[in-house]
Amino acid sequence: MSGLRNKYIQRSISVIILIFLWEILYKLQMFPVQLFPSTTQIIKALVEDLMAGKLLVQIGHSLLLIIVALVMGFIIALFLSYVGYLSKSISVLLDTLIAILDPLPGVAILPLVILWIGIGEKAILFIMLHSIIWPMVISIQTGMNNIDKVYIESAKTNSITHWQLFWCILFPLSLPQIMAGLKIGWSRSWRALISTEMIFGAIGSLGGIGWYLFEKRTFMNTPGMFAGLIVIIIISIFIEDVAFVKMDAWIKEKL
Repeated sequence: MSGLRNKYIQRSISVIILIFLWEILYKLQMFPVQLFPSTTQIIKALVEDLMAGKLLVQIGHSLLLIIVALVMGFIIALFLSYVGYLSKSISVLLDTLIAILDPLPGVAILPLVILWIGIGEKAILFIMLHSIIWPMVISIQTGMNNIDKVYIESAKTNSITHWQLFWCILFPLSLPQIMAGLKIGWSRSWRALISTEMIFGAIGSLGGIGWYLFEKRTFMNTPGMFAGLIVIIIISIFIEDVAFVKMDAWIKEKL
């Protein structure tokens, strides 16, 4: 706990130093004021947009999309990994698909997605799933394959069903690797979400954080652009340093 507290203290000091240096550069006017706003202007833009309510709706829209994508991606990856664990031929097929698709950035398949699905939330969801599924399958397969064979042989001796094998042995003993895959899937899908929102825009709604950034860029609202970046950074830090840390602690406690 003390290590975590020291980490936050060090980060806070670093942020204060960065703000101080930023203000010095602003005062020296080394860059055009239109492109390099002061921290006061950025904070003012952030507070105003939050108070107006539109930014909150856009944040909620992005978070809802990523939650849906993570849940769907997790279920699909878990199913594929388990089927691959049971069947050697399917495992070989999965390895081939992973070798082909995992290195492929979501943006690279964007033209195909537009042709197949069109422009909208379904296309964004498809690209996010592509970013989530393959790293999660890799992690889950690694976790399942590294389980001590004593547990598996003992289970077979007791003639347990496939469902019992999965739920009582494979899933709980693979949780650390599942969490590792979830973290990778989250970070990749978060980047995919922001970039695709900037491209697709606000289809049938106010859009998400990516569209918020694009709007600010269109109207040359530089403080607003930096405000959007701050929102993205805060959400990322919260998910990785709070949500995932608590989940890791819970898993260690249960195991």
